[in-house]
Amino acid sequence: MVDVTEKEMDNPTFKSDTVLSDVHLHCPSKRHLMVRLNAVGQPVFLSYFKLLWDTEDLASEKHVGEAATEREHQYGSGDELCDKDRNNLKKESELNSGGIQALLDDDGDLEVARRPRSASDLGAEDLLRHRVYPVILMKGKEDAFEDEEQEFACDVVKIEHTMATPLEDVGKQVWRAAFLLADYILFQRDTFRCCSVLELGGGTGITSIIMGTVAKRVYCTDVGEDLLAMCEQNVALNKHLMEPGRGEVKVKELDWLKDGFCTDPEATYSWSEEEIADLHEHCTVIMAADVFYDDDLTDALFRTLYRITHNLRSSCTVYLALEKRLNFTLRHMDVTCEAYSHFRNTLNDLENLQDRKIKYTAEPIKLDFCQFLVYERIEQL
Repeated sequence: MVDVTEKEMDNPTFKSDTVLSDVHLHCPSKRHLMVRLNAVGQPVFLSYFKLLWDTEDLASEKHVGEAATEREHQYGSGDELCDKDRNNLKKESELNSGGIQALLDDDGDLEVARRPRSASDLGAEDLLRHRVYPVILMKGKEDAFEDEEQEFACDVVKIEHTMATPLEDVGKQVWRAAFLLADYILFQRDTFRCCSVLELGGGTGITSIIMGTVAKRVYCTDVGEDLLAMCEQNVALNKHLMEPGRGEVKVKELDWLKDGFCTDPEATYSWSEEEIADLHEHCTVIMAADVFYDDDLTDALFRTLYRITHNLRSSCTVYLALEKRLNFTLRHMDVTCEAYSHFRNTLNDLENLQDRKIKYTAEPIKLDFCQFLVYERIEQL
């Protein structure tokens, strides 16, 4: 846990109440520069998260629809999919050696259309090449990064975020489970195509932005005007990814500790009656990533989940991604994972809920699908 101040970038200050996301431990120190503070005085960075998929293919409805449907019906996992690609490459090489003419580039190299690789295929050199690179974000000097932004525009998600925060502001950081959920969305994009989606605890908005490349409408929700403003800025930074599919991401306030939606017309991120009606009428997917770290908030989230799903017109699938974090506690004098245990107990309570109108079932998703963003997919995810 590190709290890095503006004046002491080379001398980090350690504080007991500071939380640092593991995602940023991969950042090369030479680019750890900050020159802007947000409304509450926290350092803000802009990071480029590289997509391991050609976004031009994602933008093509015909190509994506046909190719994704075919391979997802034929193969049950990302590993099988990638194995199939390697076999195809081998066969093409054998055919070429047998005298059949293959498609070659100007240098005489074999041109092969490759699909994204699984996490196991990513070597050390690949991970080093595509690590997160925060860049200097300066007021009035955005032009300094214009060339760099144009270079990465087609295959990079740009996210404003903080590097370290107090516990109550962890939503301003980027967390590993958000990448995991984004991977799943891209792998199962036909499942989410043209859906209406609600994200609970959207934070910086990276998962909603990825969902916005395939879904029709995404309501990205969280609480705190400073955080929501950052999220809205990130949506604006990545409109080029969502425009081809005409996806829309709306940033809204949703406080789990309060009943109902914020409808105050004076509030910046309040809901209109039309938006609430649209959510209840069309929402079929709800998602949340890395929001289970506090027992009271976990209870509040499940209450909110129950209240919202009770008012939906159609059945709904909820996708919950989290990292099981181990901590040493004095109470147990052992390494435990109390937040995860409380989450599982609450999830079991939801499944066993006696409700005549609605029934909840839960099942784990195997993490053997292909990886589309570069991060460490640890076993605790």
